Parts: sequence; C-alpha cells; structure tokens
Amino acid sequence: MHEIFINYRAKSGKPVAYMCNERLSARFGPDSVFLARKSIDPGDNYVETLDRAARRSRVLLAVIDEQWIDAPQRHEPAKRALDDPKDWVRREIEEALSSGALLIPLLVGRHVEQLDPHRLPASMAELADCQYSRLDLHTLDADLTGLGDRLVRQVPGLAALDRHTRPDATAAEEPEPRPTVRNDRQRGGIGQVGGSVGSYVNDAHGPLHMGRGDMYEGPRIEGDGTNYVAGDNRGGIRQRFDRRAPREGDEQ
Repeated sequence: MHEIFINYRAKSGKPVAYMCNERLSARFGPDSVFLARKSIDPGDNYVETLDRAARRSRVLLAVIDEQWIDAPQRHEPAKRALDDPKDWVRREIEEALSSGALLIPLLVGRHVEQLDPHRLPASMAELADCQYSRLDLHTLDADLTGLGDRLVRQVPGLAALDRHTRPDATAAEEPEPRPTVRNDRQRGGIGQVGGSVGSYVNDAHGPLHMGRGDMYEGPRIEGDGTNYVAGDNRGGIRQRFDRRAPREGDEQ
C-alpha cells in the first residue's frame, strides 16, 4: 500500500506533481508515493489500479494550480472537467474522501485562492474544508520539507519511513578536548610528582612526542632540545636550541 497518493491534472499540474514525487520519494521511499506514470506497471488495469491506490492511500495530495478549477474537459472543451463524474482528478479525490484518507490541497503559487465549496461538485465539496498547504516554485524544496515534517507528525506510518535524520542537540557529541602542552616551570608537583618538572602534558588525546626517535603517525624527530608542534598551526612550529658553549669554570 502506498502512503501518499499524488493527484494532479496532467495538462497543467504534471511538473509540480513530478517534483513532489521526487522529493517525497527521496524522503519516504519510492514505494511510499503513488504517481500514476511510475506506479502503474505495463499491462495493469489502470482503472482498477488508480481507484484502489486512491482508496487505500493514507494521504492524498491534490495539486491545484490556477487552471485547476476551470480546466475544460478533453473531449468537450465547453464543459468543465470537474463536472464530469468520470474525470480522474474528481474520481480519485472522491475515492480518498470515502476511505477517510487525509486530504491536503496543494495550492501552487501565490495567486491560487483557497477552494470555494460552492464551485466544487457536491461529492467532493469537502475538499474545500481541508487545510491547504501552499507551494511556491521559488521555495519548493523548503515548502516540501515543511510538508514532509507535518506529514510525519500526522501519519504514524510515514514517521516510521522517514529517512531524514536530525541529531538531537542535547545528545550531540562534544568536541574532543585538545591536549594542553606547557613549557613553563611547574612548581608544586603534578599528581604524585613533586618539585620542578619542566615540560608536562595535560590530557593528551593523540600522538605526542617529547623525546628522541620515531613517532607513529608523525615525523621522525631527533636532536637536542627540538620541539615540534603540528596540527592547527598548518605547517608546524620547529625550534632548535644548540648546546651552549662551555663557559670558564664549567666542569669538562
């Protein structure tokens, strides 16, 4: 069973219907969205398939543009399509209403007005009482994201299929602390070490070298009094202090 049925008038509503299908299928899975062009297999009885899908879907999205209400019949242009009981847009909406599905009119653009029940056939006048959602072609992605968010809250079956993941801010991982390297003279001791200890490291979480030889995941460091710092400084800081020349009076 498809969760979402996209109802549209082929002549004017097809581009928006296809975009709705693309975005909602990416979020809830392609099998969750019924679009006649993609969901009816070759050889299927399309009359039975359309009726059954509209009746069994949990949500029907009716794509309504400026030409929707007065669109003419294909074979009798002088008559309005919605006045024909065999009109597929009307028929699908009637099936969804009879099954108790959630119906959402999608008003495309800024100039489409809310539906007037007096301009709809009595069998589908209830559609005018359903809260609509507006789609603007300039903000279509954001509008469809908002629509999807509302559907997740209203339809439990869609909440289980939702592929959007939003990390909980309260459960967000805190950044790993950076090691603190000090080169001043520590007085008073560190933990169980007393006295003057020279250089010390507080809470290191990565490769660290303070002596001679190879360092895994780092450069080879050797020599007297060499400091090497790499990372956020982008290139490292290198210092080398040679032995001082012996002064008079020093022991040889």
